[in-house]
Amino acid sequence: MKYQLLIFDWDGTLADSAAMIVGAMQRAIVALKLPPRSDESIRELIGLGLSDALARLYPELELPHLYSLLNSYRAQWLSEGAGEAPLFDGALDAIRELHGAGHHIAIATGKSRKGLDRSLRHHVELRPLVLTSRTADETASKPDPLMLKELLVELDVKPEQALMIGDTEYDMAMARAIGMDGLGVTCGVHEPGRLRQAGATALIEHVGHLPRWLNG
Repeated sequence: MKYQLLIFDWDGTLADSAAMIVGAMQRAIVALKLPPRSDESIRELIGLGLSDALARLYPELELPHLYSLLNSYRAQWLSEGAGEAPLFDGALDAIRELHGAGHHIAIATGKSRKGLDRSLRHHVELRPLVLTSRTADETASKPDPLMLKELLVELDVKPEQALMIGDTEYDMAMARAIGMDGLGVTCGVHEPGRLRQAGATALIEHVGHLPRWLNG
């Protein structure tokens, strides 16, 4: 097989979570009485590590204010009854098929380790299929390619033997930076043109189409 390792983004790629993320952030903004931001400006930053996203959303604020927003956001997202975003239709079946065919499955996400572990505990059928993962709070945030480099070293895989699958230009940019192919999914937050401009090798509508694309 061309790609021994398949590396997936989480939010907007595997999980249909954009609306939940935007809603939680808007509630945190209201709670802290911060200047309002549009849903689109928040959605635009999904995929970055949360600290980086907040710094872009409120560049005029000092770090203590950003950390307050960060803590409020996490409280909103992890609060009882907040729920967990569903996987996109066809994503679980695709991962099962690819795992069964011998591909290694990994995740590289802007989520925190606590957030990703919570999501994987919820999606119990997906969890045993994921070999390893990296999150933004334990390595460099996207679009820095460090999390991809660490996964390659951990699994002893060369960049040309791996494929990054994601819905944002940040995913495509970090793959391109180390000579790894990037496959854009158009069900997420960034438009197809942005994915191609950022270096996407190709585009598919959602992860459910990945097995057919790989075999095409």
